[in-house]
Amino acid sequence: MAKLEHNMKDNPRLEQRKLADGRISLYLDYYFGRRSEPVLDEYGKPVRYKKGRMKGKPRYKVTHIRRQENLCLYLFEKPHGQLERDHNKETLRVAKQQRFEAEQKFLEDRMGYRLKRDEKISFLEFCDEYVAKYKKGDVRMVKLAINRFKDFLDETPEYKNYKDVIQAAQLDKRMMEDFTDYLQSRGRGEGPKTIYQRFKKVINYAIDEGILTKNPCRGVTIRADDKILRKDVLSQDEIRKLLQTHYDSENADVRRAFTLCLFSGIRFCDVKCLTFANVDYGNKLLKFEQNKTKGHSGSSGVVIPLNEYLINLIGRPQAGQGRDSLIFRLPSYQACLYDVKRWVASSGIDKHISWHCARHSFAVNILNNGANIKTVSSLLGHASLQHTEKYTRAVDKLKLEAINSLMMPGLE
Repeated sequence: MAKLEHNMKDNPRLEQRKLADGRISLYLDYYFGRRSEPVLDEYGKPVRYKKGRMKGKPRYKVTHIRRQENLCLYLFEKPHGQLERDHNKETLRVAKQQRFEAEQKFLEDRMGYRLKRDEKISFLEFCDEYVAKYKKGDVRMVKLAINRFKDFLDETPEYKNYKDVIQAAQLDKRMMEDFTDYLQSRGRGEGPKTIYQRFKKVINYAIDEGILTKNPCRGVTIRADDKILRKDVLSQDEIRKLLQTHYDSENADVRRAFTLCLFSGIRFCDVKCLTFANVDYGNKLLKFEQNKTKGHSGSSGVVIPLNEYLINLIGRPQAGQGRDSLIFRLPSYQACLYDVKRWVASSGIDKHISWHCARHSFAVNILNNGANIKTVSSLLGHASLQHTEKYTRAVDKLKLEAINSLMMPGLE
């Protein structure tokens, strides 16, 4: 057989075996290390040494773990003529190249990386597939993050050529730094940070699926002061004014759902999923598990006491409805948000109010009325008081503004 040159560190090694028809088959021999196991007797008990310095100690057998991969490449054992010698030479060259490529992949796997399934894969198509299969409650934010990235490619001259097709391998740290700058130029407060966090979920999934070999977001962050409430909130007087306002073609379910959020602090992703089974009418309680933290937090369950006003707002199952029927039949988030903005504008309130502002308004108003921070944290379903502290700072700001608004005699 042909003599194959080996390096002791080669893994896999290029090996050969003789076939019955006289040809030489080439294959790769992978070595994954060795496994040591105790030797057992017929009763399953460890066999021990009987003599020497190892007497009384259990015996072990060592198994070398290997895997072979056939290359489907063949050599002539005894080449006749120049044609067969040239064939052997070219086949060996191809086999060595395949061995080298296999070694690179093997090393990448052992270093903790996954290989790209397809170096030519479109990252934007991968993102669209990811969203289509995404089932968690923050799907709207994930879609927004991907759309922001597409906008970034389209609106940034340096990356405009990638707006239709960009390969996963073309994402790098510098691009992510530019992307975070773009997000911060388009948003304020916690918005850019939240969008970037959702985008990183897509990146992490791409790494898990082998689309990316390294994380381009590593070391690239957006910092925001989480303890400052930047969104507008509705005061109790403004809420009263809002509830007294009606507008043309208003959606009754949107109105009821948003009102419940104003008086309970529920998120949109939770209120849209509430069923009558979540309501304990006897004990006047609303019980549900938060979609945002379900499955990865011990504080995902929330219990909210209900007064008569809120019970009437929720209502009871009608004819043909069961306990599993939705309480509110809401359209898409964008449609709900459009209705809320029309409602706020019709009431004459000059504030930028999104659906999530209802949650903030609830927290600030009950703190302003004397509720302690621990109670508020429990009602909001926060895992720790740190998430609730931003509302206490908002209350302090409101109190200071109230004091500053006083006309002090002699100081005019």
